[in-house]
Amino acid sequence: MSTRQPLTPGQSTSGLHSARRTVASGFLFGCGIAASIIDLFVFHLALQWHHFYDLSTTEVALTIDGFFHAFGWFITVWGLFLLALVRRQEGMAWGRWAGAVLTGVGFFQLFDGIINHKVLGIHQIRYDVDLLAYDLIWIGSAVVVLLVGLLVLWRARA
Repeated sequence: MSTRQPLTPGQSTSGLHSARRTVASGFLFGCGIAASIIDLFVFHLALQWHHFYDLSTTEVALTIDGFFHAFGWFITVWGLFLLALVRRQEGMAWGRWAGAVLTGVGFFQLFDGIINHKVLGIHQIRYDVDLLAYDLIWIGSAVVVLLVGLLVLWRARA
């Protein structure tokens, strides 16, 4: 099953590649921002509610936070390199990129909330509290941001 979109009149394959790179750039950047800024800086460092991996000692948790931080910045920079490539080769569709950034933020937070928090149980949002309200806010806000991002992407399509 092919996921390729048919070309519209006057649209080139390089335009499709540019559109895909724009979306990939924004998505990676959004995931990186969600990982490095929202999750790591806010919840791990500032609030100190959890670490990426809370099933071991504090030393292990902090070490894994360091790897998580490096991974978050790696995908953020990867997204920025793709952005530079798209801007250099063609005009930039900023609406599409913004939608992809929101989609990346929402996707990362939703993945983290469902897979890391609930399925794998490697950390929770907080400890020693009733998690229901925290889970509803975390997962609910992720769904809202993801849907807004997808709506912006849909409205910004060529």
